Amino acid sequence: MGSNEIESSGAEVVTVDVSITKGLIQNGHVYLDVRTKEEFEKGHVDAEKIINIPYMFNTPEGRVKNSEFMKEVLSATNKEDHLIVGCQSGVRSLYASADLLAEGFKDVRNMGGGYLDWVKNQFPVK
Repeated sequence: MGSNEIESSGAEVVTVDVSITKGLIQNGHVYLDVRTKEEFEKGHVDAEKIINIPYMFNTPEGRVKNSEFMKEVLSATNKEDHLIVGCQSGVRSLYASADLLAEGFKDVRNMGGGYLDWVKNQFPVK
């Protein structure tokens, strides 16, 4: 992940695969789904503690970053929570994870491969 943009926060994003994610979720980690509400409603990871806060919105001009993302995450979690961040394929969640670490969150992991890999592995969905 050698992109300077992503590492500029000082903390490097840790990416874990869906198998590790599944274990972490079962051990009480909060799953933060950063996909759009529409994507979330079509299906999502089956987790006891799951929050859907879109990192980006679809607009006629393309995707734009949710300017309220950090405020919404801070109102739903705290910086000491153990977070797994996931999206459709692992790209938005990578950027969201970097933002969260830059904001001072202590334990943030990106789910590599996203929801697509989760489904491919036939893990439980809702």
